[in-house]
Amino acid sequence: MSEVSRTPAVRSPCVGVCVLDEDDLCTACCRSGLEIADWGAMSDAEKRAVWALIRRREQGERGI
Repeated sequence: MSEVSRTPAVRSPCVGVCVLDEDDLCTACCRSGLEIADWGAMSDAEKRAVWALIRRREQGERGI
């Protein structure tokens, strides 16, 4: 039998409270409306990139 890589899936930042603000960012998870809509079709690398944006947004960066 071949060994299968067991890299865990990238978890969703969703907390079940989707409210977009005037900048099209969810007030709960800090994703844009497009990022929320596309999440299920994104690769793990794309999801990690969104997580990096979320962290920056949580630190107060806007327009990203």
